Amino acid sequence: MTKQSHENDVAFIQALAELLNQNDLTEIAVVREYGEDDSLEVRVVKQATVVAAAPAPVYAAAPMAAPMAMAAPTAAPTAAADADPASHPGAVTSPMVGTAYLAPEPGASAFVKIGDAVKEGQTLLIVEAMKTMNHIPAPRSGTVKRILIDDGTPVEFGAPLMIVE
Repeated sequence: MTKQSHENDVAFIQALAELLNQNDLTEIAVVREYGEDDSLEVRVVKQATVVAAAPAPVYAAAPMAAPMAMAAPTAAPTAAADADPASHPGAVTSPMVGTAYLAPEPGASAFVKIGDAVKEGQTLLIVEAMKTMNHIPAPRSGTVKRILIDDGTPVEFGAPLMIVE
């Protein structure tokens, strides 16, 4: 029997990740039943890494082929590295789950570098989701202070990508 993919599975996994963070949990496992022989098993685990300044949530879905993403933002070595970059007033966050790219294509120059002055609406990076390239604009004019992800990094909804002050 074939399993149907459900459009709301991505939103469901994002909601689980938010619950994980809001309640200081390290793991959530859920089985979502859609009918006979049709279900989604999701296990969301928060793992601490030595390289990152914050724990990195890991998403896995089984047994059906559902979206999988891992996020491990790397922090620049500054005195503010201990602070949560998502709470920074100049944080630019991901509007969706996907893969972040700093350049328009492989081998091309990055859209922006640390120290670049940007104007409101200027493209900072791209988040690819479901084979669609989504340009992420600068929410305000300012200077790029930190880039919190590497090119080709999987990101989750709400993950901090850059700091623009």
